[in-house]
Amino acid sequence: EAGGLVERQLAKASYSLLEYDTSVAQKVVDCDDEIDSLECKIDESAHLIIAKRQPTAKDLRLVLTIIKTIRDLERMGDESSKIAKMAIRLSEETESRIGFAEFRRISERVQSMVKSCLDAFARSDVAAAVEVAKEDSTVDMEYASAMRALITYMIEDQRSITRVLNLLWALRALERIGDHARNIAEQVIYLVNGTDVRHS
Repeated sequence: EAGGLVERQLAKASYSLLEYDTSVAQKVVDCDDEIDSLECKIDESAHLIIAKRQPTAKDLRLVLTIIKTIRDLERMGDESSKIAKMAIRLSEETESRIGFAEFRRISERVQSMVKSCLDAFARSDVAAAVEVAKEDSTVDMEYASAMRALITYMIEDQRSITRVLNLLWALRALERIGDHARNIAEQVIYLVNGTDVRHS
């Protein structure tokens, strides 16, 4: 439920920015509390399971993975809310499509990562989790490239500074969501294999 909600929030936030749709953006911002509430409920349930049932081996890894995964999902929700807030700010300025092609491309890649990491979690699919972790490097490179292009544009046209900064914050939020998707993928590998690959 939490994963599906985060997927929808990210898709709506990206749409609201690309289409200057402030009503959709505001709904994303308003929905952030729902994800926060789910995080608290899931955390409480997981801690009760540890206290009452004292799980071991793979059962314990599953509970620990869920605790870490819901934290990443909650942060994805926060980042989606940031994108929606930037969409509202951008809509208040002169309409321009500068940087939107880069945003769309990175957004589509990150949305695919989020879907894939949640599918990998649901299916305990290590191979799919590894692909998500690898994909994060591509997102990082595309983000760095987009950032360089937008900073160059901002230097050349100082009237665009505010607008470009808002778009850069939105791109940064996308890049962070990609990092959280990678974190979930790494947790799937830990869950299935018992191997901690976070810093390898």
